[in-house]
Amino acid sequence: MGFPTSSKSLSFAPRPGYGQVGTRCIVKANHFFAELPDKDLNQYDVTITPEVSSRNVNRAIMAELVRLYRESDLGMRLPAYDGRKSLYTAGELPFVWKEFKIKLIDEEDGINGPKRAREYIVVIKFVARANMHHLGQFLAGKRADAPQEALQILDIVLRELSTKRYCPVGRSFFSPDIRTPQRLGDGLESWCGFYQSIRPTQMGLSLNIDMASAAFIEPLPVIEFVAQLLGKDVLSRPLSDSDRVKIKKALRGVKVEVTHRGNVRRKYRVSGLTSQPTRELVFPVDDNSTMKSVVEYFQEMYGFTIQQTHLPCLQVGNQKKANYLPMEACKIVEGQRYTKRLNERQITALLKVTCQRPRDRENDILQTVQHNAYDQDPYAKEFGMKISEKLASVEARILPAPWLKYHEAGKEKDCLPQVGQWNMMNKKMINGMTVSRWACINFSRSVQESVARGFCNELAQMCQVSGMEFNPEPVIPIYNARPEHVEKALKHVYHAAMNKTKGKELELLLAILPDNNGSLMRICETDLGIISQCCLTKHVFKISKQYLANVSLKINVKMGGRNTVLLDAISCRIPLVSDIPTIIFGADVTHPENGEDTSPSIAAVVASQDWPEVTKYAGLVCAQAHRQELIQDLYKTWHDPVRGMVSGGMIRDLLVSFRKATGQKPLRIIFYRDGVSEGQFYQVLLYELDAIRKACASLEPNYQPPVTFIVVQKRHHTRLFANNHRDRSSMDKSGNILPGTVVDTKICHPTEFDFYLCSHAGIQGTSRPAHYHSLTNNLCYTYARCTRSVSVVPPAYYAHLAAFRARFYMEPEMQENGSTVGGAGHGGKGTRAAGESGVRPLPALKENVKRVMFYC
Repeated sequence: MGFPTSSKSLSFAPRPGYGQVGTRCIVKANHFFAELPDKDLNQYDVTITPEVSSRNVNRAIMAELVRLYRESDLGMRLPAYDGRKSLYTAGELPFVWKEFKIKLIDEEDGINGPKRAREYIVVIKFVARANMHHLGQFLAGKRADAPQEALQILDIVLRELSTKRYCPVGRSFFSPDIRTPQRLGDGLESWCGFYQSIRPTQMGLSLNIDMASAAFIEPLPVIEFVAQLLGKDVLSRPLSDSDRVKIKKALRGVKVEVTHRGNVRRKYRVSGLTSQPTRELVFPVDDNSTMKSVVEYFQEMYGFTIQQTHLPCLQVGNQKKANYLPMEACKIVEGQRYTKRLNERQITALLKVTCQRPRDRENDILQTVQHNAYDQDPYAKEFGMKISEKLASVEARILPAPWLKYHEAGKEKDCLPQVGQWNMMNKKMINGMTVSRWACINFSRSVQESVARGFCNELAQMCQVSGMEFNPEPVIPIYNARPEHVEKALKHVYHAAMNKTKGKELELLLAILPDNNGSLMRICETDLGIISQCCLTKHVFKISKQYLANVSLKINVKMGGRNTVLLDAISCRIPLVSDIPTIIFGADVTHPENGEDTSPSIAAVVASQDWPEVTKYAGLVCAQAHRQELIQDLYKTWHDPVRGMVSGGMIRDLLVSFRKATGQKPLRIIFYRDGVSEGQFYQVLLYELDAIRKACASLEPNYQPPVTFIVVQKRHHTRLFANNHRDRSSMDKSGNILPGTVVDTKICHPTEFDFYLCSHAGIQGTSRPAHYHSLTNNLCYTYARCTRSVSVVPPAYYAHLAAFRARFYMEPEMQENGSTVGGAGHGGKGTRAAGESGVRPLPALKENVKRVMFYC
């Protein structure tokens, strides 16, 4: 499906005005006002020959050029350089085209003789002048198109100094000097740093600064690194095969420097590990294949006696020419970011470092700005940019919490949340479902039968108290099994229950597990069609009322019930929803983790299935190409041998099921889209809006309900702080701004309709308000899994949960290497479309699972 032919017809919604509802207050934002330069900015093209792939080498060449020629050929200009092809100056250079010869000393060389110098030819030629007037008009709201080049230049100018000082990663900078690195275990440490980006806002240009931290490989001697990694002394006994695999995985691609050659610290990239210990290694020293042992060679060449000859050597450089380095002669080079997946312990340790109370975070941000001393930054000076050192003060409004409706039979029939939270005490679910046939499998060896029984009793009671009808007795006694026999256990219990109930299906399966189990979800939801609820061992032992209440909320919506609805929904008072049948969609794409380079991305779409309550959401998921941001299966057509051209796709299916469930066809569509980066807003909007339109038209020729497309962003770096940390009434108990705080002025986009909404109360750290590009606050109180308002709208949240859960549906062999591709195996309509793109489709959800909130 191509893009719609005309893109002229589509532009972002302009801001219709400013909101008025709510209590006004002042908050501070981590945006620092940046004064626009009054100079012309010029862009030059840079060509370096021989071509260099490393930005660091490029920068070194450029720094040398500026050092040598700034006062002469460059006419005193101090240029900013992006490390690749572009150079920027304030004012013109004295030439349009010029060639320079630059000699660069290779620091890592000089085995026994003098250091080698490399010669480069650098050609600089004028490209264009950036239009600062256009930028000024855009910031004033007089033009709607952002002058990307001008913004990019200013961004590069303000990064120049930090790039020299720190270790740049994406838009952030890290350094071991900002705060002492903390050990994360297994040879990793966390470095602190800061995020910086220049943003066009209503107050003008603003510099957005936030704290950041990342995992780096500890610059240890390799032997010590290996000891940390394996958690044992490696000097005393030989390594096992599994040890070797672990070391190889951890060190492949890592840069090391040699320590056995005095001042010569030559650097190498590790390509592998030898299979033999060092004492057995030999290699050819000349063209006649004269062999020499590594131990001898190091002794003769460097006078270095290898002590740990039982350990393997590191293989460095390319595979063709074997190059062996003993581990004890190598140290890991400082400043290498670790990009693979962290384990639970490391994540916990990293969160400990990053999770800060708002006050502390605000102080750190202010300190960073002062430390960066933009007023003394020669590049900022050269380009005439001034950066404020004060956080922006912004007018905000605190939206009131909505009233929630519970069942008439409960003591409390409705409820007004306080500071973003409430509880289920004295309340009953507005639509409690009935569970008469259930079973439980205990996969945890440490949980005795009596404990499991006690837990099931408590849970059944809690479900009843909360307003469900829940049979206190399971269909068959609790079944014990081992986690590795999930499939066998599930099928056994499924059939045993069927026999007992004379062919009636199980309605709910409880599973007690040591940890989350993906294959259990896959088999239940795509094979047997059973709704399951997993409970972790640790919760089964320490049964808390709060935990049971939350699980009962989840079970009720999985059974097709509703926990609560907005009082306004029942009395038809929700703007944009209550007046005409409205369907609310949530959509998200989750990508595989770093380091997995082939496994598919997973798209999920959920849509409300009730009106006017809008609290029940059905969900669909599909696999698509690796890192594909646009949702491929929103609308699709294929050729059926019998029916001819057939339409389908996630939007169409959900519109059809809305109609079945409510008896109405939606006359308005609200589409919340999560997980879109700013650079892709327009692409996503064009492609997906077009798919929504086509899906509607495929149901009825002239069916074109209005669509509101709202992008939800949580991964941004705007933080809002209370204006006065001593005024307790302006904060929740974690010191964060109050839930319901909305900002739509000053730090928002000059012309487009966006706003920041902090709809949740902070639990840990500093609340991150969600950034909405385009009702939202009230919906945040309808999230089914807990009695708190949440930080992003539930439809977007549910889409995220569904996509995350669907990762578990992938066949296990697919997850290991990610390269198995199939398409024809699973018959049915989804296969062909997915098979063509080389992505193996997910197994289909069973019909009874699709209809309910199975992903909760």
